[in-house]
Amino acid sequence: MSSTTRRRAARLHLGLTGWALTLFALYVAVRTWPVQAAITAALIGLTGTVAALHPARRTRRLRGRRRVRITVPPLRRATNRDLAAYRALDPTGFEHAIANLARRDPAVHRAVRQGGANDRGLDVLVRLRDGRRILIQCKRYAPPKNVTSGDVQKTNGTYRDIHRCDHAVIVTTTSYTPAAVQTNTMLARPLLLVDGPALAAWTAGGPPPWAGIAA
Repeated sequence: MSSTTRRRAARLHLGLTGWALTLFALYVAVRTWPVQAAITAALIGLTGTVAALHPARRTRRLRGRRRVRITVPPLRRATNRDLAAYRALDPTGFEHAIANLARRDPAVHRAVRQGGANDRGLDVLVRLRDGRRILIQCKRYAPPKNVTSGDVQKTNGTYRDIHRCDHAVIVTTTSYTPAAVQTNTMLARPLLLVDGPALAAWTAGGPPPWAGIAA
């Protein structure tokens, strides 16, 4: 037997002897002073219970603090960089970008770019999950060019009778002339006009232009 093994055996023997003596002393104490022994055991048990519960309470308190600190990140602020990025696209790229933007809405089933020669005002066709069809006319302009009254009249004249859509949206990177706004207010069912700031807000996470329109 090696010296290491002998030392381990000696430590084990001493440990067992110590436990045996401790148990014998407890036995003698219980037989001699039963009441005092019972009180001592109860105090030891109570102390252990308190020690076990205290960390649990502290853990719950800390977890509560963590929950308070959790916040929902706000929508990012719309900036002019969004509009600059849109204006840097060609007309086809802008139409694809608007189609991608429309697809972010959970209410949208499909959004397909349709623009091209003889598109008759239909650049993006949006199909909502409730069955409605929405025409989007895209106007990628740079200041000082704005959407005119004629543009509003053309879109209004095609989105229902030709494209069988329920609603029409004009999206521009600039704005609308006063005559265009006035013409739109005169329509039985006004179009949804999205100017540059509204487009930037939509891009930054705001609601789509058709949000809130009853089916």
